[in-house]
Amino acid sequence: MLEELLRFLGHTVSAFTYKEAVMIAVGMGLMYLAIAKEFEPNLLLSMGFGTILVNIPFTSALDQISGGKLTEGALSLLFKAGISTELFPLLIFIAVGAMCDFSPLISNPRMFIFGLAAQGGIFMTMGLALLLGFNVNEAASIGIIGAADGPTSIYVANRFAPHLLGPISVAAYTYMALVPIIQPPVIKLLTTKSERAMRMPYAQKEVSRTKLIAFPVIVTLVAGIVAPPSAALIGFLMFGNLLRVSGVTERLSQAAQNELANIVTILLGFTISATMTGSRFVNLSTLIIIAMGLVAFVLDTAAGVVMAKLLNLFLPKHLKVNPMVGAAGISAFPMSARTIQKLGQEADPGNFLLMHAVGANVSGQIGSVLAGGLLLALLG
Repeated sequence: MLEELLRFLGHTVSAFTYKEAVMIAVGMGLMYLAIAKEFEPNLLLSMGFGTILVNIPFTSALDQISGGKLTEGALSLLFKAGISTELFPLLIFIAVGAMCDFSPLISNPRMFIFGLAAQGGIFMTMGLALLLGFNVNEAASIGIIGAADGPTSIYVANRFAPHLLGPISVAAYTYMALVPIIQPPVIKLLTTKSERAMRMPYAQKEVSRTKLIAFPVIVTLVAGIVAPPSAALIGFLMFGNLLRVSGVTERLSQAAQNELANIVTILLGFTISATMTGSRFVNLSTLIIIAMGLVAFVLDTAAGVVMAKLLNLFLPKHLKVNPMVGAAGISAFPMSARTIQKLGQEADPGNFLLMHAVGANVSGQIGSVLAGGLLLALLG
């Protein structure tokens, strides 16, 4: 018995390579960021622990073949049920939609321009990835990190390049958490202090219940017609919002925002880690993907700021936009809107840009889904 145990332990230890050691360190790093720094803890904690779990040699969390017999692993089963079928990202969108308040966007629809413009980084990063030798599907999956929207990144990457899902997911969620660190230097590089101090008067406008209800229905129809592959993504997002604004499903809206969001977030983060094995993750392309993800966030921010500055060339003085608001067009809600408000008050303590930035920020939720749908339509 002891001899068999020692032989088994020797077999397990001999299967442990430096790649597994690196990935266990990565898992611990993700847990550190979640616990000590509170960077996207709801996802990074699950992903970090799952990464440790799947890099144990012969782990029962993943499918194993022994003696010609397949033993299905728990995380492999969850991956097939929730990621391969795209179910988990779609369910998360119901929760996100229930959390979003689109009234600042409805009352100031010009903010939607920035939700579209700030997706430019996706396509610029895709072009850079093509130049670096990635094929078009891989390049699209890398570029979509710039959507600043985890579920959209997972949804598109799973369609086009499932072998890259691990690094793309890590990059997307890590950089979302780092938006307050990534965006300020880019914004300050592209704007002057007087531009950052520019005030934008905000008059609270009452948005009727009819408009609030019509908005998710109209957006779903228009987006579905323009980019049919986005219908599921935008439809689930808007359905969640409809639960919020209908006024007759308060209990379901709260369940979507709380129970559904919490359960699916746990499963999503834990399940993604099934792709984060040493053999898949530890290579040069992973480092390039993570670096390109940062490039995508920087380009998205820059595209939003540049668009605002271009618009100001044609707008009358009383309608000019603080260029920083354009940067809030990325989908990282509400981190980006809060970052813009903070930068505005650094330049002028009496400057209040939050509601304008929120309008651009929630438009980014829609813009990121449309960008993902457009990629699916063009390359699918």
